[in-house]
Amino acid sequence: MQARATTPEAVEAKREAILDAALALFAERGYHGTSVPSIAKEAGVGAGTLYRYFEAKETLVNALFLREKERVLQHVMDGFDPSAPPRDQFHHFWSRVVAYGRERAESFRFLEHHHHAPYLDDSSRALESQVRDLAATIIAQVQAVRVFKPVDPQALITVVWGSVVMLMKEHYTGGCPLTDQLVQQTEDLCWEAIRL
Repeated sequence: MQARATTPEAVEAKREAILDAALALFAERGYHGTSVPSIAKEAGVGAGTLYRYFEAKETLVNALFLREKERVLQHVMDGFDPSAPPRDQFHHFWSRVVAYGRERAESFRFLEHHHHAPYLDDSSRALESQVRDLAATIIAQVQAVRVFKPVDPQALITVVWGSVVMLMKEHYTGGCPLTDQLVQQTEDLCWEAIRL
């Protein structure tokens, strides 16, 4: 019989182990292809233990979404200088997102697969909206100084984010090696596509 985690540190460590196991499986198999027993097994806990931390698979995927979305946002915004020239801001965003995708492939794949999922709850959707609003605000500021094309910010987000996602998918599947030259060329092309 497994002993229950009793200290706050032990409880948090068990919760994180469950989230880490869920991340690996959701990134590989998707939400519907991942069962609660498989997450429990991967985490080294019983299914009953998992349900003490997360009442349902939907609760678990939302807790994971919030954790990973906050991590990527922190990673991308770390060192961001809103007073830097727009090209430098763009380079910061691009290089930080690509670095995150390289260093935390499971997180990147998980977020990409789940950010529009119908099982996301209000908290997850609110965080997703906050991230989009932040991006739109930054874009609008750059548009105001006539650097980006005067189009709907969502169109610019779609061009840039779609390029990042495709680049990382090709890297993950072995479609193309993610060389520094390829990363730089793709960044330059995206910049040219959105600037005036």
